[in-house]
Amino acid sequence: MRRIFGSVRSRATLGATLVVAVALVAAGAAVLLSLRSNLMEQAGNEAQRTAQNVVAQLAAGKPYDQLDLDDESPVQVVDADGTLVAASDELERISGTATDAVKPQPQSGGTGTGAGTDDDDDDADDSGRGEAGEIGEGTEFSDGSATIDGESADYRFAAVPVEAGDRGRLTVYAGGSLDAEQSAVNTALTVMLIGFPLLLGVVAGVTWLVTRRALRPVEGIRGEMAAITASEDLARRVPVPGTHDEVARLALTTNETLAALQTSVERQRRFVADASHELRSPIASLRTQLEVGVAHPELLDLDGAVEDTVRLQGLAADLLLLARLDAGERPGDARFDLGALAREQAEGRAEVTVEARSAQVAGSRGQVGRVLTNLLDNAARHARSAVTLSVRREGEWVVAAVADDGDGVAEADRERIFERFVRLDEARSRDDGGAGLGLAIARDVAVRHGGTLTVGRAPAGGALFELRLPQAQ
Repeated sequence: MRRIFGSVRSRATLGATLVVAVALVAAGAAVLLSLRSNLMEQAGNEAQRTAQNVVAQLAAGKPYDQLDLDDESPVQVVDADGTLVAASDELERISGTATDAVKPQPQSGGTGTGAGTDDDDDDADDSGRGEAGEIGEGTEFSDGSATIDGESADYRFAAVPVEAGDRGRLTVYAGGSLDAEQSAVNTALTVMLIGFPLLLGVVAGVTWLVTRRALRPVEGIRGEMAAITASEDLARRVPVPGTHDEVARLALTTNETLAALQTSVERQRRFVADASHELRSPIASLRTQLEVGVAHPELLDLDGAVEDTVRLQGLAADLLLLARLDAGERPGDARFDLGALAREQAEGRAEVTVEARSAQVAGSRGQVGRVLTNLLDNAARHARSAVTLSVRREGEWVVAAVADDGDGVAEADRERIFERFVRLDEARSRDDGGAGLGLAIARDVAVRHGGTLTVGRAPAGGALFELRLPQAQ
């Protein structure tokens, strides 16, 4: 069960079906209530019309036994004391009105019965008629049931009052049949009970098919990613559907991620290969010197051994710093004076001219100092006679510039020199040229401090490196 409802398609189908079910139940209840209300109102209006017809006769002074009562609907005429004075001929039982009596009670003195003797015709005429009256206001409604000619049914009763002259205040109760209301409600309920499950089945089926079609590209992406994981072939890419929707954008983003991952892995592999290549030369040189020293102590070149050891130490430090940068080490937020740091890094370099103003930046003082050291070392290797180091402020930025009077950097190589283990001076010896990590480290540190490192042409014709860092707030 958990596996079934663990899929997006199952949850989407279940969710859509539940939403539609709730909507259908709410709509069905509203329809039934509205239908019942309308039919009840119609039954009430029918009962009121029947009652008003009798009221009009009573108001005109018509005797009880001569009233024209509807034999198909229950009708009662009740006086102020609650006594039934007239009713439908076929009425056998009634409930929901002021009285459940179905047979009129005889009136004293013959009033209202319409009966008399042959010796007193004038009294007979006067006894059942009474004076004309007025129709009262304020119809009230109630629900009940009645049996007419052996058939029982539910009714909506309307109670209409009338002032019937000398007969006092009377109330006419007339019923409107609720058979139509009950039949219509039952029919609608039956249709809903049959139709709603069928409609829910259609909704569930359509949702299942639509989600399967919509998620088919996702399954393709998942399958391809599983294959890439199993084969470790980062050159493969997931299929991109031509739907131009969220799934297509997901596939594009996945391919971009795979491309970035492939680039990162290839870069790491090249880094390991280049690092191994760079370490091999000083290690081999140091080993040769030590082996010669063991065999012939008088021929041991201590200065060369120390130089190779220092070179190994520097290369190891560069590799360690690159590894920390690649691991996402945060530079920190300590404030320091870049101008003072520049003067400190230029100290002891006779060929360097410093023009550094005080400017506060935030980050790792050691890493930024390493950038300045690498830039000064690079400039010293390529300069003919002079190197200039300046620090200035430009708006929200602090710019440290290192310029030399050498041959400069060709425009085509101005981005390539920031790649790891790239050296443009391959003709020179490794001892003079370095490992090709200094500028790569410098740019990585600049980027992680929220700045940039670029190279251009210096006024003296050489290379101009500009380190831009945001000014500390």
